[in-house]
Amino acid sequence: MNPTFLLIIFLLLFAIVLIAVSLAYRFLEGQRKKQLRTMLEVASGGVPGATETSILIEPESEDVVGQLWGHTRLVQNLKSSLQQAGLSWTVSRLVTMTLVLGIAGGVAGFMLRPLGFVSLSAFGGAALLGSAPMLYLRIKRSRRMREFEEQLPEALDFLARSMRAGHAFSISIEMLGAESPDPLGHEFRALFNELNLGAPLDVALKNFSARVPLLDTRLFESSVVLQKRTGGNLSEILMRLAFIIRERFKLRGQVRAASAHGRLTALILTCLPIVLVIALMIIAPDYLGLLAKDSDGKYIILGAVAGQIIGYVVMRRITNIKV
Repeated sequence: MNPTFLLIIFLLLFAIVLIAVSLAYRFLEGQRKKQLRTMLEVASGGVPGATETSILIEPESEDVVGQLWGHTRLVQNLKSSLQQAGLSWTVSRLVTMTLVLGIAGGVAGFMLRPLGFVSLSAFGGAALLGSAPMLYLRIKRSRRMREFEEQLPEALDFLARSMRAGHAFSISIEMLGAESPDPLGHEFRALFNELNLGAPLDVALKNFSARVPLLDTRLFESSVVLQKRTGGNLSEILMRLAFIIRERFKLRGQVRAASAHGRLTALILTCLPIVLVIALMIIAPDYLGLLAKDSDGKYIILGAVAGQIIGYVVMRRITNIKV
């Protein structure tokens, strides 16, 4: 291929990347101002309707994607995922990173052609690098939710002891948010701030469950709202709920221990072909090069990649036992 043509393509892609990054960072300052203005409106009573009371910090409010597609389900789900992961990214920044890495992966696949087919190699490289931001977001979200879930039983015990000592529920929430580490402390501080700004208890708890979409938080919300409507000993309810959550943890640990052999086998079977291909490309590059140049060998490589993906999905579903 003509080197001048490759240079033009590289400069064009580099210009696109610079424009995308500048647009993403251009609205960061506007986002912070929007967040501050929203919180001041809530504090001054400017938000109409008690059922809409919320002081949730919107991770994305005035960026390009939010202005164009802010009301679509996909953008709303991305907003929620970013907030649940504890990241300060905007949706525009996430989309920009995905596009930049996808373009870089496509160019690398086009130049290296590891899968034999030019189009397939470019698509595979773009999908591999382009999915990295979403993969990082998913890992961060799962880790933060897991940490919150592990901290919740102790938090419920704290609330129960505090109310037995004579404190009100809102005061107990404030003490818990002030003394607990993140992420639990952050979420309970947000819950107390909503209550302190005048939000109804059921609305504040609903927002709390939306920020932390776990089964345990829904049980906590239902228990508190039901006790508020029907009466009863809330401290005793919270103690029993903490006991149930701990029993779920024990059962989950037993299930993970029983399925550890299957998960380890799935991991080895998934990684072994990839490691073998990388080793062959380093030790004997002509060994796979001949297969990639052959007309039938390209289809063999394609079938191997497809079989690897299907096998991983099947083994993942078999060993992923939800409790």
